[in-house]
Order: sequence, then C-alpha cells, then structure tokens
Amino acid sequence: MPHRQTNDLQAFGAHAPRGALARIIQAARRAPEGWAGRRAAYFLRALGVQALRGRPVDVESLGARMRLYPADNVSEKRMLFTPQYFDCQELGYLAQRITPDFVFVDVGANVGGYSLFVAARAGAAARILAIEPQPEIHERLVYNVRQNDFATIKTLECAAADCDGEVTMFLDSRNRGDSSIRIVPNFDGGRLTVRARRLADILAGEGLDRIDAMKLDCEGAEDLILEPFLRAAPRRLWPETMIVEHMPERWSIDLPAFIEAQGYRRALRTKHNLVYERQIAD
Repeated sequence: MPHRQTNDLQAFGAHAPRGALARIIQAARRAPEGWAGRRAAYFLRALGVQALRGRPVDVESLGARMRLYPADNVSEKRMLFTPQYFDCQELGYLAQRITPDFVFVDVGANVGGYSLFVAARAGAAARILAIEPQPEIHERLVYNVRQNDFATIKTLECAAADCDGEVTMFLDSRNRGDSSIRIVPNFDGGRLTVRARRLADILAGEGLDRIDAMKLDCEGAEDLILEPFLRAAPRRLWPETMIVEHMPERWSIDLPAFIEAQGYRRALRTKHNLVYERQIAD
C-alpha cells in the first residue's frame, strides 16, 4: 500500500495565499497566451510550488472555491497558478452548451475542475455527477464541492470500468491525476484496490433520463469504460457531447473509430482531448 497523505480539512481560508505567494499566483494568472507569456507563467508556477513545500492553497479557480494541492497533482497545479490555460478550448466549447438544467457526467473527476466549472455556469436545476475512485482525491473533491453553494454536484467514490467488483489502481506519486486502472508508465506510488462499477449501471442507478455532456479522463482506461457503455446503455443516455482524453498508446481498440461508428462527429481535437458531438438521433 502507498503512503497516504492526510488532506487538510480545516475551514476554507486557512490556507489563503499571502505575501510573496499571493503575488506569484496573481502574476502567473495574468500571464497572456503565446510562447513568452506561457514561459513566464510556468517559471512563476515552479517558484510557487517550491515555496509551498507541499502545502495546499485556498483560492477561487474556474468560478469556484477550491483547496488545491499542487505538489502531487498536475491538474491542481494548473488550476491554482494558470487556470487561464486549463483545458481552455474544451471548457470554452462546453460553456457554449451549458443550460440551466444541464446534465453533466464527469468520469475521472479528479478534484472537481470540470464539475465545478459546469456548476458555476448552470442553474439550480442542473445535475452533475462526479466520479472519482482514489479515496484521497475523492476527499479533496468532496471538500471543494462543499465550499460552494451550487447544490447540483453529487460525487461517487468508485472507478467506472468494464466490470462490477474491485479493480487495482496503479498510482503515480508525482501526479495523482495520472493514476489509472491500467498500469501507468510512471507507476511508482504503489497500488490501491478500489470499487468498480459499469458506467451504464452507475447512470441507471442515478435515474438520469439524458446526458447533455460527459467527460472521460481515465488515463488510458477510456476504452474499457466507453465501449461497453455504448453497447449496453439505452440511446437516451448517450451523451450529446463527449470530451475524451486522447491516449491511444494505452487503448486496446481504435476508440475514435468506434465512437464515430456509433454516430458521433469529432468536433475538436486539442493537445490532450477529443471532443465529439452526437449526430444520429434516437
């Protein structure tokens, strides 16, 4: 078993940035697009992470309050210091589609970046399901959800997979967001047994009648989750929009070809993700 870092669950604000750290965060967040802007932002980000020495920081990011731990999670580091660069194409595309009663499923939710982004822009009638298997990361997700008044996010601590039962998760100690139920290249943080459920069963249990958008960020397990889901789930539960992490070197099938064969059109390809729109109606 890997060593489990204890999350700090003090009241929000206990780790508000002050002094030089606050100035570093502000400067990094003001950095513009372009090569020079990004180089400056990344330099400032490295300084900030070094200064923190593993401590978390309480900030607002992507429209929500979060406690972020940048030392061991790249997503948290990005949301803390450089949210302007955080999946900006994907989030911009998603933002154009958000409605007051938006239904969003976040598979591999990490500490809640996408879920909180959607909740901050949707209405009180929205439904957001955030699925995260790692106990420590799920605890951070729950903490972040509770710091906001959205009341539209439900979290589940389990792995979406191709089976029900238990699966082994391989941990990357340097980037907890890179942990996976598929063995990872930097597997050095031990392994963890987590509860697994089929995605179709998860959604059926939640009583959803439609999904407006779904994001899958599962570090190479997207094919294990999505192929059985699209084969088994009723078409009314097929997402209108899908954001799928692009990791073909880990997949066992040609996942883009499979998705497109089900009637989806690729609308966007970014550095890390593929974005699909459903084209064939029920």
